[in-house]
Amino acid sequence: MKKLLVLLILHINILLLTGCDNFVDVALPSSQLTGSKVYEDPVTATAAMVDIYSKLRDTGILTGLSTGASVNFGMYADELVYFGSGVEPGLAFTNNILPASSITADYWNQSYHQVYCANAVIEGIQKSSSLSISNKNQLIGEALFVRALVHFYLVNIYGGIPYITTTDYEQNRLEKRIPTDEVYSHIIGDLNLAASLLSDQYVSQERVRPNRSAVYALLARTYLYNQQWAEAADAASAVLNNQAYTLENDLDQTFLKESRSTIFQFMPKLDGNNTDEGTSFIFISGSSSFVALSAELINSFQTGDQRRSHWIRAVTEGADTWYHSFKYKQNSNTGSSEEYSIVFRIAEQYLIRAEARARQGDLIGAKEDLNKVRNTAGLANTPAITANEIITAVLSERRFEFFTEYGHRFFDLKRTGQLDAVLSITKPGWETTDQLWPLPETELIANPLLGSQNPGY
Repeated sequence: MKKLLVLLILHINILLLTGCDNFVDVALPSSQLTGSKVYEDPVTATAAMVDIYSKLRDTGILTGLSTGASVNFGMYADELVYFGSGVEPGLAFTNNILPASSITADYWNQSYHQVYCANAVIEGIQKSSSLSISNKNQLIGEALFVRALVHFYLVNIYGGIPYITTTDYEQNRLEKRIPTDEVYSHIIGDLNLAASLLSDQYVSQERVRPNRSAVYALLARTYLYNQQWAEAADAASAVLNNQAYTLENDLDQTFLKESRSTIFQFMPKLDGNNTDEGTSFIFISGSSSFVALSAELINSFQTGDQRRSHWIRAVTEGADTWYHSFKYKQNSNTGSSEEYSIVFRIAEQYLIRAEARARQGDLIGAKEDLNKVRNTAGLANTPAITANEIITAVLSERRFEFFTEYGHRFFDLKRTGQLDAVLSITKPGWETTDQLWPLPETELIANPLLGSQNPGY
């Protein structure tokens, strides 16, 4: 209760401090987050950082709402089938998103808004003369982690992007796009610095603010996407060697707020609330559902895979049956919150290391990591033998482990060059250029230095 009271006080404080400006604004920022007094008090400085997690949870790419990546990229790939109304046809059906789309504009603007806020924290803390070194390290480390996390998703959605590291609006509004490999280099730099500042311990037992392991978890994913296999395996090992994490043998425990497999998660807005993902995915009537799991996904699970029975629920009306993601099992207030939105969990680190090991020729180690995840799901050890077979098995395992989680399926198909082969079958009108979303038309007009629009748009 004391911890919740402190968080409530922080939330009240931040209501007086919010208002970060989008990085393309041309007027002086009105936000009080740029005021030096905020960062002279550990309570208000922490409040500024905590508010950014609220922004990540509620808006943009990482929200669990129907506008977030878990829903949108589930539809954009082959995980979800759309039954509702109000979603742009380019997203749900033809994958022909227009540059004037509100969806692509929202992702871009909300993300850079979040980056601006992280930069405001970094700059404010660096100038502070009152905060202790430990407070400074913690808050700057968290802000660097957030900055890297948001840019990671932006680069995987849009390709080359500006990497924003300041609150200087005159500089930011005229930033150029940089190539993907340079973006990854900046992400890795931010994460390495964050890892040097944060400790292995969490600020709270609920794992709602990142520690060093959360940083290494994102670092391992970044290295994997950038095909730096040895570095990916080392970063994943840094997380896996932390005895605070373990795979839950009971799959129904995996998405509870106390799960030992969780590395970093978002706390709900109010005590008693649960996840927005639960609200987005759970339905009781097929004919009025928003999205349902695709039949192709449902039929692809191996016999005996417990994720099929524990993480998916069927809804039947007459002769028709629909299926929804049931990882999060609550979609209403439960008096005391039972589930938080999990951003990073330990299973991903096993599969990152398995793939990285296989690509380096460590087949025994790769199979050991892969089998830990398979065995937890109730499956026997993998029959894969060669490096290519093991890599294929790992990618298959990722599909069944991470469905409806932040676009893992789409990004895995993209980074491994399988998008065209897979989605051209299931998505009418799919084109190679659909692997990137268009930059918002308004941004290209506002900043000519962003260059040309992505191919195909």
